[in-house]
Amino acid sequence: MVRMPESRPYHHGDLRSALLAGAERTLREKGTGALSLRELAREAGVSHAAPGRHFKDKQALLNALALAGYDRLGQALDSADDATLPLERRLTALARSYLAFAIDNAELLELMYARKHEPDASEQMAAAVDRTVGSLERVIADAQERGEIIAGDPQHLTLLTGATLQGVASFAAGGMLAPEAALDGIEELVHLLLHGLKPR
Repeated sequence: MVRMPESRPYHHGDLRSALLAGAERTLREKGTGALSLRELAREAGVSHAAPGRHFKDKQALLNALALAGYDRLGQALDSADDATLPLERRLTALARSYLAFAIDNAELLELMYARKHEPDASEQMAAAVDRTVGSLERVIADAQERGEIIAGDPQHLTLLTGATLQGVASFAAGGMLAPEAALDGIEELVHLLLHGLKPR
């Protein structure tokens, strides 16, 4: 008697979450190029067609992964933000929260920034970017209105601030700066951003 090979189940308790978790693991360990819906299905123990119910293709999976990252970053920034704090302490708390996320999720953050510029990026992606990057821009714009920060395009000032933070995060991810040292130096970094290097 010939035994038919066991077929994999089509259903899974929460396949979408399992696929995203598997995709993030692969992203951290091997990079974006190693991501495969078929391989993720195998790891989840479902048929290779099953992921199609949640992600039409790899690009859709990457978008969902980026959106999940923006959601986590948004939650981290929301938790750190306190509008009652003086500006320097408020920016320091936000910067520390961003840097901690960036250090712990370097590969994911790279994907998040790459996906936001893709032509097929959704309105959801734009809203996610606004919730995270936009929150810092609003803090800067509010501080400008109060005369605490120089006049100018708040978007440009946010870009410069973000580039500074991302540079520190890249140094930490690349081993040029210990993550603890990067986080410990945030207060000084924000102080220098706000006051400059020129002697006063």
